[in-house]
Amino acid sequence: MSKDVVLLERVGPVSYLTLNRPDSLNAVSEDLRLRFMELIDEADADPESRVVVVRGAGRAFCAGYDIAGDDGGDQSWKTDPYVWRDYLHKCLEFEMRPMDISKPVIASVDGYAVGGGCELAMFCDLTICSVSSKFGEPEIRFSDAGPAMIMPFIIGHKRAREMLYMGDLIDAQTALACGMVNRVVPDDELEDATRKYAERLALIDPEALTGTKLALRRGMEAAGIRTALRAGVDVLAPMYAATTESGTTFEEITKKDGLRAALKWRQAQFAPLP
Repeated sequence: MSKDVVLLERVGPVSYLTLNRPDSLNAVSEDLRLRFMELIDEADADPESRVVVVRGAGRAFCAGYDIAGDDGGDQSWKTDPYVWRDYLHKCLEFEMRPMDISKPVIASVDGYAVGGGCELAMFCDLTICSVSSKFGEPEIRFSDAGPAMIMPFIIGHKRAREMLYMGDLIDAQTALACGMVNRVVPDDELEDATRKYAERLALIDPEALTGTKLALRRGMEAAGIRTALRAGVDVLAPMYAATTESGTTFEEITKKDGLRAALKWRQAQFAPLP
């Protein structure tokens, strides 16, 4: 496992967890997924740390899962829904980790937070972002979906259905208006604003923060959030294993001309709504 795909640094009472695959817009590889869970648990166990910040290196927070990582080997597993189900549950565990640790987690988003990256940000307790950030889950356009159907719990069913059905991205101000983020700041002020935001939160007694977060999580669990998300994975697994027209064409273009070309092909078919 490559250990530099995620970096951990503590500055005073704040632990900074940085997704560090900037050349791929911090797309989630297997190494990144495993290393992230290892380091966020380490930050949670650090007695000197009171708040955890998750951020991305380079020009994106996270572009979702690394769908370009095809090594050309045996791909027969892609048609097996049981294999997909097991894998998607592992992805769900990764995305839920910010919710599951005892300390509050702030997502500091700059650039794109899409697909699994958008879901990861929504599982963080708080989100601050730059004004040029973009959010959304476009996977449905090539016959996929995110493993965690968390969006309705964050922004409400009507808005979430539109975003998940259409696959459109929203800008930072729209994300603020619908409750997906807490604060929007100018691009060149994000780092400083995140530091001040996290340090302000760290002034609260850790016992109070831990207790409040646990009470909130227990309330969501009593309402069935964990059962709902796991059930969603079980429903989605056969869809991942299915062969669809757009999904097949998307994969063919990706293999021939690269992921960028495939994304451009699919995006060209969707005009912005008036």
